[in-house]
Amino acid sequence: MELKFTVAGRIAKPIEEVFEAVVAPDRLSQYFTTGGARGRLETGAEVTWDFHDFPGAFPVLVQEVVPNRKIVLQWEADGKTATWTTVTMEFSPLDDGRTLVRISEFGWPETEAGLTSCFGNCEGWTGMLCAMKAWLEHGINLRDGFYK
Repeated sequence: MELKFTVAGRIAKPIEEVFEAVVAPDRLSQYFTTGGARGRLETGAEVTWDFHDFPGAFPVLVQEVVPNRKIVLQWEADGKTATWTTVTMEFSPLDDGRTLVRISEFGWPETEAGLTSCFGNCEGWTGMLCAMKAWLEHGINLRDGFYK
């Protein structure tokens, strides 16, 4: 059984603003990467993300960026087996001016540890969408103090 998931949410902001909130490290650091993000998400870049709940910056490899449409990322799922997961974020404008953000991830080893990591990342991306919505729509940082 392949370990994979997709989560989605609607943000009441134009697609350009929602997309920029993900690719710009200063914006991403405002609501998601509690320890900070370094580097803009651009095709071929390697950036770092740091979280208080998972201390220590880790590399994120940017495979593809299509402005206002799609971001494809990869990172190591398990340092022992050199397994990489792939994350695809898709942005779609809605007729009412909102933006649909869909995040999919796959690539974990089919082990107990892989299953645990898959569930953890599903939780993390769901939290990211909730935090992005609260920050973009209301200026509230849901993750502030959540992990310290």
